[in-house]
Amino acid sequence: MTTFTNEYGQPIGAPLPNWAPRPLPTAETLEGAYCRLERLSAERHADDLFAAYRTAPDGRDWTYLFVGPFDDPQAFRRYIETAALSADPRHYAVIDKKTGKAVGTLSLMRIEPNHGVIEVGAVVFSPLLKRTPISTEAQFLLMAYAFDELGYCRYEWKCDSLNAPSRAAAERLGFKFEGVFRQVVVYKGRSRDTAWFSIIDKEWPALKQAFNAWLAAENFDEQGRQRASLGDLQKRYL
Repeated sequence: MTTFTNEYGQPIGAPLPNWAPRPLPTAETLEGAYCRLERLSAERHADDLFAAYRTAPDGRDWTYLFVGPFDDPQAFRRYIETAALSADPRHYAVIDKKTGKAVGTLSLMRIEPNHGVIEVGAVVFSPLLKRTPISTEAQFLLMAYAFDELGYCRYEWKCDSLNAPSRAAAERLGFKFEGVFRQVVVYKGRSRDTAWFSIIDKEWPALKQAFNAWLAAENFDEQGRQRASLGDLQKRYL
């Protein structure tokens, strides 16, 4: 690892002589093979999303989120109306291209253009997309937008440290665990320790190759089962 020093002989970080603040996200749609991300709209997406979330047998998918679960469609619509107006988080609906219906949401948030840091969060995936190529492609589309189009250098994932499924998803997607920040959030009347994960720009090219290989049509058999796992492909390219 290269060590840089200043005129006093002190170690310092790598220089970025051409650095400039990154642009804010502005994309209204991001197209993939299996899904499309659309800027969240109550008019276009609220009814589909409410129906998709209601396919879950209970409310456990909302346990580690700041909102929900929702039993009242009007209360849910009011939440979507408010979320759709937000610039940070900037929420996207995940559209299943086979059905044309919204089946989940995720967002870009805690956006820091001056430092090139951005986070994916507010991920609410319904049973209609869990364990499908859509769930992986939706994450990939947002990553690619952040790194390739906007030029951010750090992409973060944070979750309740007790949220085992979220932590497993972060690791499967190629995020590196960085540690736990203790008692940093109070939500739903309880304290939260937050687990931090990240991907940085120098890791992205290899991860992008792994995602593209995993999402390729030839990686799935006639029953839609993967031939190679994303983890195995990451080992190949990293």
